[in-house]
Amino acid sequence: MGRAIAALIARDLRLAVRAGGGGGMAVFFFLITVSVVAVGVGPNLSLLAQIAPGILWVALLLSSLLTLERLFQADLEDGTLDLLAMGPLPLEAIAAAKAFSHWLTTGLPLLVAAPLLGLLLNLPVNVFPPLILSMAIGTPALSFLGAIGAALTVGVRRGGLLASLLVVPFYVPVLIFGVGAADEAISGAPPGVMMQALSFLGAVTLASLVIGPVAAAAGLRAALK
Repeated sequence: MGRAIAALIARDLRLAVRAGGGGGMAVFFFLITVSVVAVGVGPNLSLLAQIAPGILWVALLLSSLLTLERLFQADLEDGTLDLLAMGPLPLEAIAAAKAFSHWLTTGLPLLVAAPLLGLLLNLPVNVFPPLILSMAIGTPALSFLGAIGAALTVGVRRGGLLASLLVVPFYVPVLIFGVGAADEAISGAPPGVMMQALSFLGAVTLASLVIGPVAAAAGLRAALK
């Protein structure tokens, strides 16, 4: 089973590189969103530094939503999803592999781009480690929770918007704890307070790793009937 899952992930990565537009589009949207908000806030650098974690997290969340539709839709249209469903891998493992591929092609590039955009927002240097750590912990939850919405709307015309509406409420805890960890660093709170926010964020991510594939598999079974 491990080899089959690795092969599925490698296949999705190859398709993402060949097709293009996924991670690159998300990073470009990330850059545009942060830049527009920075211009809108104006030249007040101290205010910009204070709200920088919130801006980065919201922009990252919206950028991640852009590519949710690609999780299962293309495989459904060309029949690959039917073949995978008839294969030896359970749908839960397939959903988990595709969610992990989504994180590698979308979440990871956004994570790499975040420090550069933090400089644009005058983010204090001491806030970079907790911000990047919170994003490293939280971005997998965005992909695994997003897989639920993508599976429930697979086959639905223009299902990307509907999938976004479905999963945004589940993204709220990730946003709260992710921004909270960076805000505690800005305010100079003790490290224990920041670690508490990161612990809650880690708990949300672990829950999404369990619930996401199971719920996504149920959605795929309903779509393939």
